[in-house]
Amino acid sequence: MARVCQVTGKKPITGNKVSHSNIKTKRRFLPNLQTKRYFLAEEDKWVTLKVSSEAIRTINKNGLFSVVKGLRAAGEKI
Repeated sequence: MARVCQVTGKKPITGNKVSHSNIKTKRRFLPNLQTKRYFLAEEDKWVTLKVSSEAIRTINKNGLFSVVKGLRAAGEKI
């Protein structure tokens, strides 16, 4: 699976690793992704999402059902 958050769409970005002698080499900055299982009470089933830590806070704030509803409206299969 790709390293992309299902809720926020965060994905790896590129940048430079800078050594003490200021030599720059390319590197990747990876998002903080977690695989989480949530219980969707409205449908009485478990859903597994690959989410970033920011997305976990969004789910806590807005509620799981509204986030899943938005994902399904965007065409994500959950």
